[in-house]
Amino acid sequence: MNHNTPLPLRHLTGTRPRVLTLSQLREHGISASDAAGRPWQQILPGVFLLHSGPATSEERLHAALLYAGRRGGEAMITGLAALALYRFTSAPTLLALPQIDVLVPGTRRLRSTGCVRIVRSHVPPHPQEVTGLPVAPVARAVADAVAQLSDAGTVRRLLSEAVRGGHCEPAALVRELTVGRLLSRPHVVDAVESLLAEGRAIAEDRLYDLVRLHGLPDPVWNVDLRIPGGPHLGGVDAYWPDQAVAVELDTRAPRQGEDEQWSECARKRDALEGLGVTVLHITPRKLRDHAEQQAAVVRTALTASGDREPAAYLVVLPR
Repeated sequence: MNHNTPLPLRHLTGTRPRVLTLSQLREHGISASDAAGRPWQQILPGVFLLHSGPATSEERLHAALLYAGRRGGEAMITGLAALALYRFTSAPTLLALPQIDVLVPGTRRLRSTGCVRIVRSHVPPHPQEVTGLPVAPVARAVADAVAQLSDAGTVRRLLSEAVRGGHCEPAALVRELTVGRLLSRPHVVDAVESLLAEGRAIAEDRLYDLVRLHGLPDPVWNVDLRIPGGPHLGGVDAYWPDQAVAVELDTRAPRQGEDEQWSECARKRDALEGLGVTVLHITPRKLRDHAEQQAAVVRTALTASGDREPAAYLVVLPR
């Protein structure tokens, strides 16, 4: 076959994305020298763009995955490119990104090159499918993006959109940032503090809706509980004094140096339950995804209060 012989790729060059590896070309009878004689471009090692014009965003993504996934390896889009695919307004467009982050297992022998930056993970997450492409879950994609960012405002906007847009819970983000050892960076810590405050506000709104929409009796909101003339027991998000039932939003996340906080929460719960108070811990995720089930849990606890020994009298103060 010479360079003037028509190549059996017409059915491929007329489709999109027009990106193939050298191995795939060889399956069609095209050698490396044949490919070099065509008006094609080798945009990454072993990956060819089957036209002479600039690569589209879709072609760049496919090329990055083909490069990182050679020899049957796992690969998925992560970082800002993944967030662009998730349609984050705080992330640049795909065309504006000079590099595409691709997440691969830590055992893969690959190097970053051209428009591809290789990100490694000892335990890669299960990818999501977005526009037909394997993409890292939002929390992991945000962490990989934050690892490359030094602007505090951009980091804060990405974290906020991930939570406010309902893409993931604050705890999942903080967990990924912790694993990535990013909480030692002051601008990331500041953004996380804002994120947790915002996540708690969203969870509180959902708790209000839970009570209102499911016909639960009105509690007293955001109160401190004390023993008369005795010590402070701690605050709860909702409390039904007649039934001695308390709800506490569990918005904690595994963060560096917070073992003491976890222990304090456990001590508070033990103290309240020792006084006859039923303490229900509800996570933001359960409020979002299983509100009806959580309403049933609260209703059951309120109903069951009549079968329990009366709780100790507690002083209820606003927080």
